[in-house]
Amino acid sequence: MTNTKRSVTGTAPLLGTRALNRATLDRQLLLRPAPLSVAAAVEHLLGLQAQNVKPPYYALAARLDGFTPESLSRLMADREAVRIVTMRSTIHTHTADDCLTLRPLVQPARDRELVNFRAGLAGVDLDRLAGIARDLVEDEPRTMKQLREALLREWPDADPQSLAVAARCRLPLVQVTPRGLWGRSGQVSLTTAEHWLGRPAEPAPAPDAVVLRYLAAFGPASVKDMQTWAGLTRLRDAFERLRPQLVTFRDDSGVELFDLPDAPRPDPDTPAPPRFLPEFDNLLLSHADRTRVVPPEHRGRSWKGNMAYCTLLVDGFLAGLWRLEADALVIEPFDPLTRSQRDDVTAEGERMLRVMHPQASYDIRFGAVRT
Repeated sequence: MTNTKRSVTGTAPLLGTRALNRATLDRQLLLRPAPLSVAAAVEHLLGLQAQNVKPPYYALAARLDGFTPESLSRLMADREAVRIVTMRSTIHTHTADDCLTLRPLVQPARDRELVNFRAGLAGVDLDRLAGIARDLVEDEPRTMKQLREALLREWPDADPQSLAVAARCRLPLVQVTPRGLWGRSGQVSLTTAEHWLGRPAEPAPAPDAVVLRYLAAFGPASVKDMQTWAGLTRLRDAFERLRPQLVTFRDDSGVELFDLPDAPRPDPDTPAPPRFLPEFDNLLLSHADRTRVVPPEHRGRSWKGNMAYCTLLVDGFLAGLWRLEADALVIEPFDPLTRSQRDDVTAEGERMLRVMHPQASYDIRFGAVRT
């Protein structure tokens, strides 16, 4: 089966946990501030998870040299970046080009998602539903409530929530601005990507092309890692087609990892400065085996139920949580920090606050170690 771990012989070079950590941090622009434009960074990272409005901004603040929140906000206001449901059925901020290509790539997963709602969609013609929903949102952006109520008039016996989910799954619905802009507010109103961007969707890209991009942003990685990131299955064939132009390694468990030949794989002892990441950062969500970033003893500590916390990296690994209160940045480490580590974390916290909140004044407080 394509999602089964594949063990490899001892002839493949071993990449230990720290080596994988440093390679992934480098691809994720987290070893040093990257001199990239916002658009180039969002494209390189294959989008930023954006379940809430603020996480993409904090994600880029941790990664880019000279980032300002207004630079991403302007990109969205100019319709060069959008918020749309793509990988793992979650909202991502993508460049306009990626929105029009990556959404078709994951469309099979959105179609499968509807299986979970079939009871509430009994008797509903999904093609007709998609056509009606498209006409509605392209006439003017609609909230999910408005869309649900309009569709319910066509199918009064259907489950209202299932009707809305069907529209979201069948159509590439983007959240129109001002939703998602920095310092602005706005309810979620939707229209189609094609209508908002003024051009048609592209054909779904070959999985092979996206495999190469995934490895550039998240590698070295296994087939199952990429399937976890994309929310897709049956990607083994694409990796096998690409095998002659890739290099392979094995991790500590013997799982085969693929990579681009010329991609950076820094020395495991390369310094990794502290980083303040938002909730839902893709660094922590895009591998089946997350031990390259999340130590086994801290597994599950960045979540509670359906809520994710903002996370702190120390020496490249998940090491605590943080939150911004009215007057303070509060840091809660999982383990005691050395004086040097506290100094480095404080310095990075000060940098993050200068970038994200230059007009405000915050104290930096270390809370009790979370056990």
